Formats: sequence, C-alpha cells, structure tokens
Amino acid sequence: MRSFRLPVVPVLASVLLAALTACSGEGGVGGDATTHTTDAKGSRSYGSCTVTGTRGSVELDTVTPGTLTVVGDLPSPGWWDGDTVRDIDSGYEYCMAANIAYRAGFDKLTVRNVSFDALVAGKSKDFDIALAEISITDERRKVVDFSTAYFDSNIGVLVRTGAPVTRDDIAGKRLGVKQGTTGADFVRDVLKPRQEPKVFAGDVELQAALQAGQIDAALTDVAIVLGKATESKGTLTVAGQYATGESYGALYPKGSKNAAALDGAIADMQKDGTLNALSTTYLAKAFGGDPATIPVWSTK
Repeated sequence: MRSFRLPVVPVLASVLLAALTACSGEGGVGGDATTHTTDAKGSRSYGSCTVTGTRGSVELDTVTPGTLTVVGDLPSPGWWDGDTVRDIDSGYEYCMAANIAYRAGFDKLTVRNVSFDALVAGKSKDFDIALAEISITDERRKVVDFSTAYFDSNIGVLVRTGAPVTRDDIAGKRLGVKQGTTGADFVRDVLKPRQEPKVFAGDVELQAALQAGQIDAALTDVAIVLGKATESKGTLTVAGQYATGESYGALYPKGSKNAAALDGAIADMQKDGTLNALSTTYLAKAFGGDPATIPVWSTK
C-alpha cells in the first residue's frame, strides 16, 4: 500500500494571464450551464487560467462546434473554484479543460453541472469530456471510457474536529458516503461498518450531514475531504486515509471519437509540466496541507 501524494511540481514557467471573460448562461441537458468566452479570438485567457501549448494543435469534433463542453459535479474546491457553477473561472480541472480548449483552437469553453452518479453510470449525454475527480474502475469502463490517469487518489476520513473517530473503532461509527463513488464501494465492501452507511447525493450534502452530527465521519476521495476541511475553517479535519491505489481519469462518452485526441492532449500536459503547475497553483492552496502527512489507516 502507498500513501496519497501530489505530483512532483516544477516552478511555474509563466505568470497567470488574467482577463475578464464574457459569461452567458445556457440551458443544457443535465443541469445549469455557463459558457466562458475569451475576449477576442486567439486570446490566451480562459477565466483566470494560464494556457500553454500550441493553439489549434489538437483536432476535436465536439458536440457543439467551436466549443469544448465539459461536465462535472460542480463546484469543487481546488478543482472547480467558485461559489456557484456560473462563478467558476479557475481550479485544476477547470483550467485543465481550458488548456484543452485552447489547444483545440476554441474560443469557448462550456461548463455544465451534472449528477456524479448519473455521470459514472453513463447516463449523462451531450458532452465532450467529464472532469470530476473520477476514479478509474473496471466496472465504470463497461458504460464509459476513461483517459489515462492524471492524478492519484486515496479515500479520506473527514470528521468533526476533536471527534473520537479512530482507525480501530471506525467500523462502529455512523458513516456517510457519496452516492456512486468508489468511497461508497470501499465502505460497503472493505470497511463493512456495523451500521448501514448513509448515502448522500453530493459533497455539499455529505459535509452538511457531518457538521450537523447526523454522521460521525464522511468517507470520499482524500483530495475532496481535504478541501472540505479547509473550507470549514477548522470545524472539520481529516483524521486518516486509506491507500487504495486508485487514480483519477477524464471520462468520455462510450465510444467517443475524440478519445485518442483528448488522451494525447492530457499526455502532453503531463509531459510539459502544465498539470504539475495546476497542482501547485490550485490544489496545494485548497488542501491546506500536505496529503502525505495524513496517517494511512489499515483495514486490518
């Protein structure tokens, strides 16, 4: 077993190129949508993101011509930063999508909120790529396609600060999980708590239940619970983590004709340091600490 780690991060090669974007709401299948449009054709600004690589170097045939449509379970601290879907203009996965849009030569990036459960079940439609801290699993591959891994992930244990939840007694606690996640599978199949875990639709509901004392611990991806702990301003903390060997991948509709091109763009961003730079800029701040210092709990 291994502990969760952030990618090795080089110094940013360039400063952020900040510019205001014109934003307009657009309806869409699966929820609220916001289109972020660059100020001028060829501009290097997508929200607050720094874009890299060569504009127009990636060829995509998108669901809506001239824009990359990306979906996720939004917002998510560090990954999709903003108080609402319409406010999002930065974060690791948002800027990852912005870099793909730029390399595809698009002036627009469409962001849409969808249910995580529906997304991994292959029920969401009309999108080009999904970025939602999605763990790659063989079961999910039956209904969707994945890119190569771009981020390592463990399962974190989020508790109220000072709560008596330990590795040895967690199976006897009231546990909460997010519907459709590998964290939910882990709790059911590996931890096997004595009480049936409570299942919540999203991260917001899971965090609210924990803070209200409805559950003793929330278990989901450590990258997410670290962000929630920071967001709570000290009322919540990450007590431990379970090493799972899982990784995040971009999700594509099954049989996507853009899979090879998108895989190539993600691989290029790994090689040229873009993803490492995004980790430094957005995740380290959102986590509020080094994930490697969180105790790794054994299930035995």
